[in-house]
Amino acid sequence: MTIDGETSGGAAELAAHPLRVSILGEVHARPFTPVAVPSRILHFAFDTSGPRAQTDRANLVKFCAMRGLPMPLATEKHHRAAFGATVLRWEQHSEFTTYTWELVSDPGNSPFFPDVASLASLMRQVPQPGPLLVAVDLHLLADQPERAAPVRLFDKASLAIAETADGTALYATDFQLDPSGFVRILVLDRGLTPESAGALVQRVLEIETYRTLALLGLPEAQRLSPSIGASERRLVETTEEMQRASDLDSNHRLLDELTALAAEVEAGAAASVFRFGASRAYEEIVEQRLETIGEKSVGSWPTWSSFLARRMKPALRTCVTIEQRQASLSLKLARAANLLRTRVDVELEQQNQELLKSMNARTRLQLRLQTTVEGLSVAAITYYVVSLFGYLAKAAHDSGKLHIEPTIVTAGFIPVAALTIWWTVRRIRKSHIGGED
Repeated sequence: MTIDGETSGGAAELAAHPLRVSILGEVHARPFTPVAVPSRILHFAFDTSGPRAQTDRANLVKFCAMRGLPMPLATEKHHRAAFGATVLRWEQHSEFTTYTWELVSDPGNSPFFPDVASLASLMRQVPQPGPLLVAVDLHLLADQPERAAPVRLFDKASLAIAETADGTALYATDFQLDPSGFVRILVLDRGLTPESAGALVQRVLEIETYRTLALLGLPEAQRLSPSIGASERRLVETTEEMQRASDLDSNHRLLDELTALAAEVEAGAAASVFRFGASRAYEEIVEQRLETIGEKSVGSWPTWSSFLARRMKPALRTCVTIEQRQASLSLKLARAANLLRTRVDVELEQQNQELLKSMNARTRLQLRLQTTVEGLSVAAITYYVVSLFGYLAKAAHDSGKLHIEPTIVTAGFIPVAALTIWWTVRRIRKSHIGGED
């Protein structure tokens, strides 16, 4: 195609935004991969916040290079490597990294056989990226009630069973750790395709992963609760003292206490804002994954949604409550500090008014003293000027140029000199005052 005689190129010839490729690739960053039935899947999630993420990526690159496997690119957050019958899926998130090992299972094996301890050695092939958060042992089997009944495999007190919306699978767990430290999840195939099995397995693993991460906010809330309670009590005591305080020193002391208390509350809120925000985000992901699966109840057993709503929601509500108490306490402290600061400002203004009054009184006194000194200075200057004039008159009389008695001439000069000096001093004073105005 030509435009004005020129050949028009494709989109590749246009200047692209530097983030265009990464944004488009994010949609395909974590695709569902087909999973055959039966399969055994070991899923791990590690805390890799901070510099641990880069170290983990370097260890994965080394692991793949030693086995001749494709290595992840520097910008990739997801990588899949197959060696023999084992498949490793690696995913890096903002604060954690997951390793998922897909193993082919013998159709004749019973659920969770062989023991997971004999299979977990796979994870030791890579240096541990960080503290372990999640360890899941998921077994995907064909539905055989006589061999894979969830009631015989899990603790009935915390057993949750659900069926997918289309009835092609049943999945169950008790959310408890087995002797090897894994949470067991059983998925029974009732007509899954490899693609739908892969999607279901990934969503179930994500539910357990994000459920655990969401609950990381609970210890933080429990840690902050005593300090927030103490701050609330101290605020009540301080506001009661404010009602009784009447002098400036007491108000200053109370204002310092409120400022220190507000700083302590804000420090706690700043330290927990990420954790509480992350807990809310992870909770939403869990709810979305459960909604996407579309659960149906099985008999009288609770579904995963109802079980988590009963067991997980209270903990997350505790996080929300602590966050709300922090925000409310911060607001109350700010209001109390503003009220106290206003009281201090009013008292300072009153003190300033008293100070200005005393300064005005001192100024009037200084003016009176200045007037007195001015009169004395006029008399002194007049005395010196008349004395000098007397010497001139006496000299003129002795030389014969002045025929009047010098004392008479000097006496007549006194009023003239005094008036002239007084007028000159007054004029100088007025000029100075006018210059200042």
